[in-house]
Amino acid sequence: MMKLERVFTTPDNYAPFLLSQGIRFGNLLFISGQAGAGEDGKIVEGGFRAQGEQAFANLRRALKAGGSSLKDVIKVTIFVTDMGNFQEVVELRRKFFSEPYPADTIAEVKALYNPDVMIEIEAIAAIRDAEGK
Repeated sequence: MMKLERVFTTPDNYAPFLLSQGIRFGNLLFISGQAGAGEDGKIVEGGFRAQGEQAFANLRRALKAGGSSLKDVIKVTIFVTDMGNFQEVVELRRKFFSEPYPADTIAEVKALYNPDVMIEIEAIAAIRDAEGK
């Protein structure tokens, strides 16, 4: 019987909020929204691009902790607080994803968990067995 397995990263800035970085269920990995926070939990400086780079780095780290990778992402949802940054999102996707690109939803939201956060990324990824990698 398949069970839910919690994905841990160190440091885990999510623990105080009673949520998991990710959940593994069978060969699927569900990653919570990753924002542009550094290891100290503070939002990185440098604007949208810097936050986007950090958010993707955090996504990569969470995927790895769950036994997956950016190349195995099936679906991604990207939340931004200003759709004026859409072209930056496309450039970030080009940098961090490759063909076949994951299914994607990009949505502008009024606010994220911290007023300084401009981007947050959540993902669903495949976990390949040793033979499938």
